[in-house]
Amino acid sequence: MHPSRSGLDRDALVAAVTALIGPDRVRTDADLLARSSVDRFRKYAAVHGIYDAPPPAAVVYPADTEQVAALLALAERERVAVVPRTGGTSTEGGLECVVEDSLVVDGSRMDRVLEVDEEDMMVTVQCGVPLGALEEQLRARGLTTGHSPQSKPLAQLGGLVATRSIGQFSTLYGAIEDMVVGLEAVLPGGHVVRVKNVPRRAAGPDVRHVLIGNEGALAFITEVTVKLFRFHPGTTRYHAFQVPEFGDGVRVLREVLVGGYRPAVARLYSPQDARQHFPDHPQDQHLVVLTAEGPAPLVEVTSRAIEEAAAAVEHTPVDPARVRAWFEQLNWGPERIEAEKQAMLETSHLGYTTEVSVDWSRTAELYEAVMRRVREEFPRHDDLTLLGAHSSHSYQTGTNLYFVYDYRIAVEPRAELEEYHLPLNAIIVEEALRVGGSMVHHHGVGKYRTPWVQEEHGSGYRLLAGLKQVFDPHGVMNPGSVYPLDAEGRAVLS
Repeated sequence: MHPSRSGLDRDALVAAVTALIGPDRVRTDADLLARSSVDRFRKYAAVHGIYDAPPPAAVVYPADTEQVAALLALAERERVAVVPRTGGTSTEGGLECVVEDSLVVDGSRMDRVLEVDEEDMMVTVQCGVPLGALEEQLRARGLTTGHSPQSKPLAQLGGLVATRSIGQFSTLYGAIEDMVVGLEAVLPGGHVVRVKNVPRRAAGPDVRHVLIGNEGALAFITEVTVKLFRFHPGTTRYHAFQVPEFGDGVRVLREVLVGGYRPAVARLYSPQDARQHFPDHPQDQHLVVLTAEGPAPLVEVTSRAIEEAAAAVEHTPVDPARVRAWFEQLNWGPERIEAEKQAMLETSHLGYTTEVSVDWSRTAELYEAVMRRVREEFPRHDDLTLLGAHSSHSYQTGTNLYFVYDYRIAVEPRAELEEYHLPLNAIIVEEALRVGGSMVHHHGVGKYRTPWVQEEHGSGYRLLAGLKQVFDPHGVMNPGSVYPLDAEGRAVLS
């Protein structure tokens, strides 16, 4: 926790923002402020009513870009810390307040679909448009964004872009950075910038990527334009195989990808991870899952390549109908989050994940190293009820590993993070960096992977630090996210 650097006290700040955007857009009720001080990284403490992060002074809901600009101008002038928010599905502490009397700027009421351009195949929306609602509207017109993260029923476009999100069909459609055509954002001080919509440009560095993935540490994304694809319902074919070794599954995925094929889904599950979805899955078998979708001829040739890749290793086919039924229940909506909260209260048990990425040649090594270190070094190993991993997003050069760990909690709720989540997270991040991978694949740095951000970037950290120095010299934007903080609460930029 760091003290506010603003000359405004809490009451004066609330009065100032109320004068800017109106009383109906400013909330200060204690329960909302407490809940808005954290995100799902602290879900176990939160469900017990424990909020150790400093509550914000207010949660404000701007109506448009102009109001966002006015708020950020005030924040810059008065040195008020700002935590941008849309959707609220962050899992890495990116929405957590670390400065007293911060201002949470919530873009969820900026929820208009501005244009659906079927000729140029793109859609432009405000930051608070829910992805699930947008997809329903587009699919009625035979279109899709192709973006489908597990948080799809809850996530909003601004947050998805700000956190460099990825969806379950990324192998075919790409990640969010592949989908963004152009965007608008507000910089500290209220400066509005727009990156126009063009298919491609070679006019210097791609400035979209200053904003995509900035996690609110540089700017507030207010408007997004993403690509559209034709929607092909009813063409999806499901493929699943049991294989004896994790490395065998890696070889199947690699063969399909480097062969030039683009399945919609390409996944590999360890036995432990597979069993949480298929309880009767054999304990000595890994599970490979691939799907093909799109125009029928493309589905046919991709499916043939998948079958040929599987034939090259020892495998046992799995009924595709089981995989289809599972995928149809994979997304998390409000009801599943509420059920999880109730289960945490009743059983003192929960699960977390840490996702990283790695080259093909080191994938199996990373998996085995993490499994070994957790078994040998994690003091509370006996409390684990699940330890496994899966690959869910693959590329020409490598894949991601999504480590999953569930545990019984044998300490009081406030101690859960230090005793369980943080040490497990650290082992996975350390091993990913050791083998030359990335410490984070798609959930973002947030506030809990910043201890490794300089090691992640190496000499390239100078470029990242330069962005903060230029665009947010007073450090008002989401302090502690992406950029580590020193003892005085200032971003470490060297």
